[in-house]
Amino acid sequence: MAADLPVIDIGPFLAGAPIEPVARAIDEACRSFGFFTVVGHGIPPQRLDDLETAARSFFALSNREKEAIAMGHGGRAWRGWFAPGGELTAGVADRKEGVYFGTDLPDDHPRVLAGTPLHGANLWPTRPATLRPAVEAWMAAVEDLGHRLLEVMAVGLDLEPDWFSRHLTADPTLLFRIFRYPAEPGPVDAWGVGEHTDYGLLTILAQDGHPGLQVRTPTGWVDVPADRHALVCNLGDMLDRMTGGRYRSTPHRVLPAADTDRLSFPFFLDPSWGAQVRPLPLRGDPPADDAASRWDGTSLQTLSGTYGDYLGAKVAKVFPALVASRLRSEGQ
Repeated sequence: MAADLPVIDIGPFLAGAPIEPVARAIDEACRSFGFFTVVGHGIPPQRLDDLETAARSFFALSNREKEAIAMGHGGRAWRGWFAPGGELTAGVADRKEGVYFGTDLPDDHPRVLAGTPLHGANLWPTRPATLRPAVEAWMAAVEDLGHRLLEVMAVGLDLEPDWFSRHLTADPTLLFRIFRYPAEPGPVDAWGVGEHTDYGLLTILAQDGHPGLQVRTPTGWVDVPADRHALVCNLGDMLDRMTGGRYRSTPHRVLPAADTDRLSFPFFLDPSWGAQVRPLPLRGDPPADDAASRWDGTSLQTLSGTYGDYLGAKVAKVFPALVASRLRSEGQ
């Protein structure tokens, strides 16, 4: 069945209308679902068209050619291509292949020189030449949108609109991924991606028009409409933790593709690498800890330290073979 997730038009706000109406709508969605869809976001449709065309051209290459930018070449930056089955969710191989991108940093950047995980240069294929400009244009546009959405969430939480940019996202951790779910006619024995929650603050997802994403709601799993003109937003574990559970990071999963390959384009706007994981200064009492009902049975309310510590540990579980290979190469 189709998901009855909130669809919120943010066009008037982006055009200069008062922030309060959209803040109330998004605040309710964050508390009730942890998922919502935005329309009127202002990103030209041609941006997604260009991105999808370039991505399909890349995935159509042979694995041998794609290996030129395999994640093993990205080192600690965790950038590049992985083959189908190369990423795990809860220890189970996903039925997808993908490419990882992030903030493109030069070799002489202080964090790159220090060997900080998930920091470094993106890996770009020789073909198609259109992939790099399409990815960079999309990342810039969606990052701008994400910061505006965090302003709205801050107001919904009775904080100043710039609270997140001042305290958490002055130097955000940005990750962008392109996933291809190959067509799987007939029954399959695994998910495209199994049940999970995201790690950080805010995920903004574009889809190619083919369904597959499902969200777990209080009434069960529901399908998210695959509208190319809308962007699906969901909250990560850090926002759940920092709001004391007022805003929820909601489990979701992806069905295997059936009749045709499916592409998805998730963008992750997360806290600065060194940001401390602490509760936000919010009014009122938070809801009860939901650890017993969470998909992994863990309590987010016990998380502490830096976001970089948390993210690094999570990524190591997603690509264990890559971690093992890196440790061997470093003689550890």
